[in-house]
Amino acid sequence: MRLDKYLKVSRIIKRRTVAKEAASKEKVMINQKLAKPSSEVKIGDLLTLYLGLKIITVKVTALEPNKDQFMYELISEEKRP
Repeated sequence: MRLDKYLKVSRIIKRRTVAKEAASKEKVMINQKLAKPSSEVKIGDLLTLYLGLKIITVKVTALEPNKDQFMYELISEEKRP
């Protein structure tokens, strides 16, 4: 699944255009590598997002939305220095 679509479907970022913009501005990494909006996301990947004053790291656990389940596992959420 494309990175921008995954961020929107998993509800990490509310809008796909915002997700695409974040990836275009080098604010998203997949497995410690800079990611483009069209990068492929697979189960087990670690996503690091630099959003505002927060750094969020999540692990991809699913590519399909399931009722009552998140599509990711929150690894860490910290404030930037």
